[in-house]
Amino acid sequence: MTVITENKAREEICRIGKSLFDRGYVHATAGNISVRLDASEGGGYLITPTDACLGFLDPARLARMDADGQQLSGDSASKTITLHRGIYAAAAPFDPATRCVIHTHSTHCVALSLQATSEELLPPVTPYFVMKVGHVPLIPYHRPGDPAAAARVGETITRYGRQGTPLRAVMLARLGPNVWHDSPAAAMAVLEELEETARLVCLACAAPQPLNAAQIDVLRTTFGARW
Repeated sequence: MTVITENKAREEICRIGKSLFDRGYVHATAGNISVRLDASEGGGYLITPTDACLGFLDPARLARMDADGQQLSGDSASKTITLHRGIYAAAAPFDPATRCVIHTHSTHCVALSLQATSEELLPPVTPYFVMKVGHVPLIPYHRPGDPAAAARVGETITRYGRQGTPLRAVMLARLGPNVWHDSPAAAMAVLEELEETARLVCLACAAPQPLNAAQIDVLRTTFGARW
C-alpha cells in the first residue's frame, strides 16, 4: 500500500476539487473531499473547509483533524466530517486501504434519487458500472449534517460488506453520492462512472433492461466485480 504524504494529499484534494468543479460534477459550495492520513503522517484527516468552493481550494487552508475528529489547523472543517469518519470506520474491515471520501451533489444522481422506487439508486445496466462502482444503496433523506445519516450509512456499509458485496458508494437521497477508494484519483473515477451511469439512465426513453444474472456472473469471475 502506497503511503500518501500530507503534502501530497493536500495537493490531490485541490486537484480533484478543481477537476470536479470545472467539469460540472460540483457547483457553488456544494460537495466535499477528505483524506485519511497514515500513522506515519500523524494520522487523522484532511477535509475541505465548510462552504468552500471545490474549484478554488487552497492546500494550506484545508482543515486538519485528529483521529477523533477534533480540528487542529486550517479553516473550519466541513460539517460532513462525522459522515466521512463513519464511512472510513465502516469500510475499513472490507477495504483497509480506504483513504479518500468524495461527496458531490452530482445532477443526474440527485435527479434519480427524486424518483427512486427501490432501495438502490441504479440497476446493473452497464458492465463498467458493475465493475467499477457496484451496488449503490439509497439512504433516505436526512438534513445535511444529520448524525443519523452517518449512522445509517455506516450500518449499510457493514450490512453489504457482510453479505459479500463491499460498497464503494452510497447515495444520500436529495443530496448526492458519497464515494470512497484508496486514493483521491481512484475515488474520483468511481464518482465519474456513477454519475455517467445515472446520466445514461436519465436520458433513456424508457427504463433500461439490466444485465442478467449470467452476464453479471461473468463480470464477477473475470473482473472481480462486487455485484
